[in-house]
Amino acid sequence: MFEASDIREWREHDVVDADGHKIGTLEAVYVDTSTDQPFFATVTVGLPTRRRLAFVPLTGATVGPGYLKVAHGKDRVKKAPSIDIDGELPAADEPAVFAHYELTYTPGADGERRLGRR
Repeated sequence: MFEASDIREWREHDVVDADGHKIGTLEAVYVDTSTDQPFFATVTVGLPTRRRLAFVPLTGATVGPGYLKVAHGKDRVKKAPSIDIDGELPAADEPAVFAHYELTYTPGADGERRLGRR
């Protein structure tokens, strides 16, 4: 696994799937608020006039020279829940992001957010 401070340096680098197909560019890293470990990334996808930020899990991701390789396919990432380029993920939408990738969602002990942007 990589440290959150290290992966922030990859912002604007290519994000590719396991087969090397470019998905988009890394925009931000979201950490699991209970562990402060990188958990999701947002990837800039879409046409130039309709750009959005799609969420992709960082589990199984690796970094290489100029790219971040994720474990999920390009099509699945592009169909993932997304936000506007200057948007913010509402707490109520967090479960849908996890569900898209068949991940278990558990809010914090006091109902706080599970994801925090870094």
